[in-house]
Amino acid sequence: MSWGLENRLSRIFDKNNGRTLMLAVDHGYFQGPTKGLEDPRRVIEPLLFYADVISPTRGVLTNCIDSKIDKAVILRISGGNSMVARERLSDETLLTSIEEAIRLNAVGVSVSVYIGSENQKQTLENLAKTVREAEKYSLVVLGITAVGDEFAQRKDDAQYLATASRQLAEFGAHIVKTYYCKKDFSKVVEGCFVPIVIAGGTKVPEKEALEMAYNSIKEGAKGVDMGRNIFQAKNPVTMIDAIRKIVHSNFSMGEIERRFHYYDFD
Repeated sequence: MSWGLENRLSRIFDKNNGRTLMLAVDHGYFQGPTKGLEDPRRVIEPLLFYADVISPTRGVLTNCIDSKIDKAVILRISGGNSMVARERLSDETLLTSIEEAIRLNAVGVSVSVYIGSENQKQTLENLAKTVREAEKYSLVVLGITAVGDEFAQRKDDAQYLATASRQLAEFGAHIVKTYYCKKDFSKVVEGCFVPIVIAGGTKVPEKEALEMAYNSIKEGAKGVDMGRNIFQAKNPVTMIDAIRKIVHSNFSMGEIERRFHYYDFD
């Protein structure tokens, strides 16, 4: 591992516990004005204090985030379709170059791969091309095991998630973002030789999202990359604070309930 890559990874993962809390704010590239993120400037600013990493698109980064932030940036660079053409959501290409990511001072880039879809090969090629280019400059590559509507049920399939995660690691991703499954998630982690962070996915009740974060860390995930379950929460700042306590302070669910009463999330 080069010094540059090791240094960038150290900005993502805490040096004491090796974990990370990522704030995903890249939803607009396929959802448009996402609920809770209609005004990215207003929403993101109070949440940045609690996050280790922010994951925006190029447009959100350059227009809605203060250039003086001291947080690591992982830039979303893949895309192509939207919920308007949701049946073709996996038909992605690379929309932002590695050179642009460098100019924007990102520590890394993220690419979605749709294992099992008709576009599996091209999205794997997107990842492979990104790894080849990123490693020239020691940038981190975050590979995302995306599913889309067609394979949404596979978010609870440990064998599928393990296969997808391992493939992304084999293709050179330095970090894999995947879904948490209630059964055998530890096998997903064990089968992937690079750090796994979990995706927050669609909005669920706050307690359920907190339990998902707690269980994933307990079962070996190295971090949480949440968006909608934070910025769509009734109290986003309280929610991200609670998630941070789980990731970095080893809070149990009992400690979360004692520290954050249910009305704190309202």
